[in-house]
Amino acid sequence: MKLVIDKNGNKYLWERGDLHTSLGVIRSKDIKNGVVKSNLGNDFLVFDADFLDKLEKIKRGPAILNKKDIGQIIAYTGIGQNSKIVDVGSGSGVLASFLGRISKNVVSYEKNKEFFKIAKDNLNFLGIKIKLKNKDIKNGIDEKNLDLITLDILDPWNVFHHARKKLKSGGFLVCYLTNINQVIACVKHLEGFYLETVLENIEREWLVEKLKVRPKHHGLMHTGWLLFARKI
Repeated sequence: MKLVIDKNGNKYLWERGDLHTSLGVIRSKDIKNGVVKSNLGNDFLVFDADFLDKLEKIKRGPAILNKKDIGQIIAYTGIGQNSKIVDVGSGSGVLASFLGRISKNVVSYEKNKEFFKIAKDNLNFLGIKIKLKNKDIKNGIDEKNLDLITLDILDPWNVFHHARKKLKSGGFLVCYLTNINQVIACVKHLEGFYLETVLENIEREWLVEKLKVRPKHHGLMHTGWLLFARKI
C-alpha cells in the first residue's frame, strides 16, 4: 500500500490499479517510492503507507478521539509493551489501535454491536492485534491487575467501582469527557482514587511558506477534557 501526495497536499491511499486524480492519471506500473509524474506531467510524491496513513481511511462510526488527546494519554500514563490495558468504548477502534501498537496486552470493550463490527474491521485493516469484546463494561471487567483503564463513555463514574477492583495500586484511570458536567460528576465519585490532573489540550499549527511564517487561522482547539486518576 502506498501514500501518494500531489502538489496541493492532497493525499491518496493506493493499493492497486491506475490512480485517477484531478491532476492526471498515474499508471500502476509507475507508482513507486519517490517522485512520479501523471499523464498530464504533474509531479506526485510516493511513500510506503504507514499506520497513520491507513488510519485516515478507516470506517467511521461514533466520534473518535483526536491524536492530540491520545498522545496525552500515552505520555501521562507512561505505558509500555508489558502494560495491561483495558479500553472501554471502542467506538471506531482508534484509541485501541494506538494502545495496541505500544502494548501487547490490550483488551477493548464495546457494547454496541454496530460499533463493535466497525472497530473489528478497522483493527483488522490496520493490522492491530488486540482482544475486542462485545460486552457492556457495567457488567464487570474480566481482566485484573491492570496498569491502565481508559473510559470513553457517557457516564464513566458508573464503572469506577469495577475499575477500583481491577487496577493495580497506582494504576491509571483515564476518562475522556465532552462536557464539564461529566468532569464534575467524575470528581465526585473518585473514592479510592487520587486525582492526578484534569486537562484540555489545544493544538495550533503554523503556516510556513518561505518567508511567510504565522499561525494558521484555524487551530485544533477544545475537543474535550482528560481526567487522570490513580488507584490508591
